[in-house]
Amino acid sequence: MRTPPTTPLEDQLCFSLYRANLEIGRAYQPLFDTLGITYPQFLVLNSLWEKDGRTVGEIAERLSLESSNITPLIKRLEAAGLLTRQRNPLDDRQVLVTLSEAGRALRQRCSLTEVLLGATGMKPEQLTALNAAVQRLLRAIDSTKEKN
Repeated sequence: MRTPPTTPLEDQLCFSLYRANLEIGRAYQPLFDTLGITYPQFLVLNSLWEKDGRTVGEIAERLSLESSNITPLIKRLEAAGLLTRQRNPLDDRQVLVTLSEAGRALRQRCSLTEVLLGATGMKPEQLTALNAAVQRLLRAIDSTKEKN
């Protein structure tokens, strides 16, 4: 049996996306260090900046994660005074997560676009086009999963 040729890592989309994710994370890290949060915590906060008062399940769905992965992040953010948790009065099986004043105020200090523009030297429209291409890729993957 013949061994197929090895594709160089740079020619593999998965590696390019993986490496871009690492480099973007490194670019964001100084900002997150200043804010006292991690990238996963930022994602939780961002989902609440989009729509405050989500359940843990809604946050997990929005971030494409399991609720069990979200709960420790939420507990740490609550301990930091950035949000609150309470049982849903309409369904006590659900936990509602709401931003505190400090959590809402943190939004003004999170300009990831400026960080990424500085780290890449790209123009805003270039980053927008790149994000649109990645979103098309994700929609294509999602539509294939739905068919199977």
